Amino acid sequence: MAPDRASAPSAPFARLAGLDRERVETRLDGLVERNRFAIAVVFPVTGAALLLASARGWLPDPLAFNPLLVLVGVCVMRLPLVAGLAPLLDRRAALGVALVTAYAYAVEYVGVTTGEPYGPFEYGVSLGPMVEGVPVGLPVFFLPLVLNSYLLCLLLLGDRARLWFVRIPVVVATVVAIDLVLDPGAVALGFWRYFEGEAFYGVPWSNYRGWVLSAAVAVVVFDRVFDREALFARLETCPFMLDDMVSFVLLWGAVNAAFGNWVPVGLAALLGAGLV
Repeated sequence: MAPDRASAPSAPFARLAGLDRERVETRLDGLVERNRFAIAVVFPVTGAALLLASARGWLPDPLAFNPLLVLVGVCVMRLPLVAGLAPLLDRRAALGVALVTAYAYAVEYVGVTTGEPYGPFEYGVSLGPMVEGVPVGLPVFFLPLVLNSYLLCLLLLGDRARLWFVRIPVVVATVVAIDLVLDPGAVALGFWRYFEGEAFYGVPWSNYRGWVLSAAVAVVVFDRVFDREALFARLETCPFMLDDMVSFVLLWGAVNAAFGNWVPVGLAALLGAGLV
């Protein structure tokens, strides 16, 4: 059952590029609803298979780690989150998303050029177009990790999520937990590599220190710009809003299992359990 869009915070954006925004949002909801299994299960399972085949040299060069396939696949898996949040994206929320996007580019550029705050590293695979060593599609990779963590914590914490001193630390910890799944799998695939220490499946602890910083900034911004009550209401009425997290658990759980990274596999399973 769709929420009452007339009273949703999207009202200031009643028209988008000459199109009726409500109609676009309704069609996007319908598209995701009709293709939930394909988006949340088929895409990540197929993606994991293609990534593993690429890493093991089973695919020819044009297909192995193909940047366009990677970027398009990720964008498709993000559709449930985009559709879920679209009715709530007013001017304030849009500004927050823009600020976190700019921050993500800035901190990644500093990371690539100076090694701070994540520790020295370099990309081994082009994740779509790259500018100054930074993926142009970075916001598509980073922002959903934070937003999914925020939504999952709202869902699990219930009334306790209304306390900022509970909400903020728990969401930040969840983002870091997600990276404890993501980074070992990405390093095993050769997406990037670190030049110092291999404390946790090839990932130095400095990386997680950096993620605490990045997550804290992004979480605080999103916490200030989104209407929490509207998010609660949308979570209750939108069955697919966290399907992107399902995709994450399946894809990175499978990749880590293939490389024997069992602690990340266990963490992925815990995240999956939170979705049940």
